Amino acid sequence: MAIYLNSDSKIIVQGMTGGMGAKHTTLMVESGANIVGGVNARKAGTSVELGGKELPVFGSVAEAMKETGANVSVAFVPPAFTKDACIEAIDAEIPLLVVITEGVPVQDSAEVFAYLEGKSTRMIGPNCPGIISPEQSLAGITPHTIAGRGPIGLVSKSGTLTYQMMHELRDFGFTTAIGIGGDPVIGTTHIDALEAFENDPETKAIVMIGEIGGDAEERAAAYIQANVTKPVVGYVAGFTAPEGKTMGHAGAIVSGSSGTAQAKKEALEAAGVKVGKTPSETAELMREIMKNL
Repeated sequence: MAIYLNSDSKIIVQGMTGGMGAKHTTLMVESGANIVGGVNARKAGTSVELGGKELPVFGSVAEAMKETGANVSVAFVPPAFTKDACIEAIDAEIPLLVVITEGVPVQDSAEVFAYLEGKSTRMIGPNCPGIISPEQSLAGITPHTIAGRGPIGLVSKSGTLTYQMMHELRDFGFTTAIGIGGDPVIGTTHIDALEAFENDPETKAIVMIGEIGGDAEERAAAYIQANVTKPVVGYVAGFTAPEGKTMGHAGAIVSGSSGTAQAKKEALEAAGVKVGKTPSETAELMREIMKNL
């Protein structure tokens, strides 16, 4: 089992013919993910060879789905066009939409988020590394060589910390690692992923990585306390951040005690989550849990 993405997933890439799209489509093909085509209205009817695979280019997500049976789209579309690309994919009822693009205007993300209401599409991102179910599939930019399959589920706001945690726990491996992105408005949340991992029989324990700003981690703590029976360890990036400063990643802002790493750590610990002060300490906490499972 894996959450949201598995070996049966058929993936198309919106923006496949662009620089970033082509580069990462190649890496996804090389990882063994089943990439079945791309979308670029201006290049419809052509094909490109990426990663040694000839991939057709379609004029729309709907057409790509009809021709290939695709059920996942990964969007590498410039920020100015990301909203339209998302709406096109949602209208086509693609089950999973992974939006990698960084720098999407918050207003656009909010409009897409509102548009998702009542629709059948699950969106991950924007501004995220996407999702990997090791040895099964990859939709995004996470290097597939970091870790193999195993019993740990990982959900993270930060791309680089996703990679670091996968590396630290590579001897155990992962069912799925999902980078949800650090923007103020995102599709899939910590809570969504926690629920999916809780319901996945192969996931035995969960790592949750958050960061300062907002209250997502506090809400996740309350959810864990009420609904999650599996062991969870956590890490909150930003313990050394000065209060009242807007930090770079996602423009996380800390005001007073709410949104600080310490406040989030306390909320998580109150819910029974062990929280490390560093990523390595967090990995060590997970090792202890894995030894005793």
